[in-house]
Amino acid sequence: MTSHTLSPEADTRPTTPRPSSDPAAAPTRSTLRRATKSLGTVLLCLGVLVFVLPFVFTVLTSLRTAADVARSPLGIPHTFTLKNFSDAFSQIHYGRSALNTLLITGLSCLSITVLGSLASYPLARITQGWSTWVYRLFIVGTSVPVFVVVAPLYLLMRDLNLLDNYAGVVFVYTAMFLPVAVFFYTSFIRSIPTDLEEAAALDGCGALRTFFTIILPLLRPITSTLLTFVSLQVWNDLIVPLVFLQDPDKRTVMVNAYSFIDPHTVQPTTLFPAALLGVLPLFLIFVFLQRHVVAGMSAGAVKS
Repeated sequence: MTSHTLSPEADTRPTTPRPSSDPAAAPTRSTLRRATKSLGTVLLCLGVLVFVLPFVFTVLTSLRTAADVARSPLGIPHTFTLKNFSDAFSQIHYGRSALNTLLITGLSCLSITVLGSLASYPLARITQGWSTWVYRLFIVGTSVPVFVVVAPLYLLMRDLNLLDNYAGVVFVYTAMFLPVAVFFYTSFIRSIPTDLEEAAALDGCGALRTFFTIILPLLRPITSTLLTFVSLQVWNDLIVPLVFLQDPDKRTVMVNAYSFIDPHTVQPTTLFPAALLGVLPLFLIFVFLQRHVVAGMSAGAVKS
């Protein structure tokens, strides 16, 4: 009997080539990560400049004299003055127009939040077919622009004797933003567990008492988000107060600032200060409510 012994030299199996250990053969992960991070930083800085530069230009132009702007509109400022702001303050009657805008915005926000939260609670809890269709009808209302309904709304306010009246403007804004409020509140209430309401029902609480004592306090984050959104829209709006308010003493800030726009000539040293005075209250509102806005945008993402 003959025995065959396999030697290591006789092994003919294919061998897998080992990867090259040369560091210059391919970029490492750390290098790619640093390059990606640097590119993201550059893009972020460019994005910030795109948003900040127009605001800086507006502020600088508002502080320049008319002669300095005419000499070099995009050049380096040589002289600064606060007279432009004082002139704009007096010409747009800032005190009265700001109070008018604040009154309209406050009443609109109050009616939208109250009606929106009360309407959203049953829509979020009732699972019957009609509630789904009502909710969808509200969602459709969010896509209707004001330009489409401004003519019938004008005729309706005229027949109700609400033209040139703060109440008429508040009703129009409530109808415009109530679908948005229903969408916000319904989505948030659905994320609240029903165990709290069941416990309240065992204690003898009715639907209204359960809403005001249990649900309403939990709506603070989303209410802050909604109030910020509605305040920005109402304060910056030009169409509704321009159409429904004819009395100069009842005009809003944006309507009075719009009066500085001439179809033939535009004076930046007059228009820019008026625009900055108009957005100043909005800036203060956002500074105070930004923490609640961020909390409201993330609160409904996770169920309790």
